[in-house]
Amino acid sequence: MSPVSDEQLLELAQELLAARYVHGRHEVAAALRSTSGSVYTGLHVDGSARRTGICAEGMAIGAAAAAGDLAIDTIVAVQYKPAGVFRVINPCGVCRELIHDYSPEAIVISYDDGDVVPRRIDELLPGKTRRAW
Repeated sequence: MSPVSDEQLLELAQELLAARYVHGRHEVAAALRSTSGSVYTGLHVDGSARRTGICAEGMAIGAAAAAGDLAIDTIVAVQYKPAGVFRVINPCGVCRELIHDYSPEAIVISYDDGDVVPRRIDELLPGKTRRAW
């Protein structure tokens, strides 16, 4: 079996969000490919107390952790816009920290000035300590 491409990873996140989108509850989905080639997905979950929300990237990382496969190769998150289109979004600051803590070499498929580009997580989190977590 050949590894899932970045494009396929993006499609998996879009498919999950298309299937599970609920306005105000599940508005973002993520997919990550581990260095082993396995793929894990996650769905943003929100609650009535705003701090109870969990980002899609964190959910995907949790799924990978549950499988014992936490070396992230590439991760992508998508949001469903009211106009009916998907858009790649950058991870929030908390998710950037989380991705870096587990895989400081990870690639994030990110959105930059209208372009979708792969970036190393440390480019999205400058100044992050190199201390092993």
